[in-house]
Amino acid sequence: MTKKERYQFVINYFALNSPDAKTELIYDNPYQLLVAVILSAQCTDKRVNLTTPAIFSSYPDIESLANANHETLLTLIKSISYPNNKTNHLIGMAKMVMDDFGGKIPMTVEELMKLPGVGRKTANVITSVVDKQPNMAVDTHVFRVANRIGLVKAKTPLETEKQLVKNLPEDLIYIAHHWLILHGRYICIARKPKCGICGLKPVCKYYQTVIKPSEQSEGS
Repeated sequence: MTKKERYQFVINYFALNSPDAKTELIYDNPYQLLVAVILSAQCTDKRVNLTTPAIFSSYPDIESLANANHETLLTLIKSISYPNNKTNHLIGMAKMVMDDFGGKIPMTVEELMKLPGVGRKTANVITSVVDKQPNMAVDTHVFRVANRIGLVKAKTPLETEKQLVKNLPEDLIYIAHHWLILHGRYICIARKPKCGICGLKPVCKYYQTVIKPSEQSEGS
């Protein structure tokens, strides 16, 4: 099977089975999404979604967050991983948006990465989700799934991103991120992937080279 054929199979599968895939973070606007994504680093979306309503109630916009008291905000996100650092990041991010971007969330990867708490992955999430830009955010799920299936052969998230962007149709890159992350979250999980219910088995290198031979060995 060629790489092109593998990509086309994966695209066809997800287009049929997950045509409306989207982020599981709950938000109403770019400001709320940016806050949620910063909080989601090394934390589950479920936990973030339980936490953000109180934050958005107390700080409904970027200006109010820029003027937040550190201790007050910290009490709202204490259940999130690395709460002290993320409190600093949120306030610092909001201040920079107010001072350097006129209170409007920037919408380029380069500008977003200037903000405290915003790395390349977060910048790619914001631009692809809000603006459907052809940017691929690579988290642990995307990295694992893309390598397992054989869409990429990469040792770093950046290598993974570049290979996916190169081989995916530009107009599908924004949704392909959600396809891969959700597949990794619920099917192709880290320790014990649910290959038995996975529709990508016919083209998955991990299944064909690791799982299938072991199943045949056990059955012989």
